[in-house]
Amino acid sequence: MAKRKVIEIDRDKCNGCGLCTTACAEGALALDEENKAYLVHEIYCDGLGACLDVCPTGALKVVEKEAPEYDPKATLEHVIKTRGPEAAHQVHGAHPEAGKSSRPRPWLEAVCGCPGSAMMEFPEEGRAEEGSTGEDNQPASATPSELRQWPIQLHLVSPYAPYFEGCDLLIAADCTAFSHGNFHRRFLRGKRLIIACPKLDDTHNYVEKLAEIIRHNKPRRISVVIMSVPCCSALYQMVEQAVRLSGESLIPEKFVLSPDGRVTAQDRK
Repeated sequence: MAKRKVIEIDRDKCNGCGLCTTACAEGALALDEENKAYLVHEIYCDGLGACLDVCPTGALKVVEKEAPEYDPKATLEHVIKTRGPEAAHQVHGAHPEAGKSSRPRPWLEAVCGCPGSAMMEFPEEGRAEEGSTGEDNQPASATPSELRQWPIQLHLVSPYAPYFEGCDLLIAADCTAFSHGNFHRRFLRGKRLIIACPKLDDTHNYVEKLAEIIRHNKPRRISVVIMSVPCCSALYQMVEQAVRLSGESLIPEKFVLSPDGRVTAQDRK
């Protein structure tokens, strides 16, 4: 066994609300006969801490300790057995081929030949400015976009895209740009962007891919913007794991947004 992150529960603080048991898509937490949360098995805990934000008493925390590796296959079987097949798609890493070392890294393959996945970099000059008009004589962009490259979804970006080299990197949860009205100017300006959803994406290779991006390009800074909803904290945990795996000494800065767009937490490094 190696050291890794798993959930630890303070039974004295646990009030038996059960919110953590539903927030954990992997079914790693349950309530015992004393109505206290407990860890069903360490192999079901991915250590990403999606349960932390829902606990009203602070009874949960992520600790690093000697523990067996998270097992996506066993977790998938556990969730199907306890919650049914409809819940299986939410299990972290539960891809049909997850864990097979022979599986080729998907970012080294051509991205399905789709023209929309082709790498593009947008120059500073020629950007739509406030007041400019399009063919329909309407403003082309009330506020100029700060996006400087394409694609942006983590599944589609290449770790070897030249625009990532030595950049200021922004990793944002999908919903953040819709929540914060000034997202482009507040968070995106001057940065390269990657977006992801730790809840709905197939994230089985996300940590490894992010680590490759960081290792190959050595970004100057990394910023992470997430929502305050429970599952979103997993994205920051993935970025932290990726930085450690890359061997770089960066410490990502974190911004947390409420659903109405307020910055509710800020951790600048």
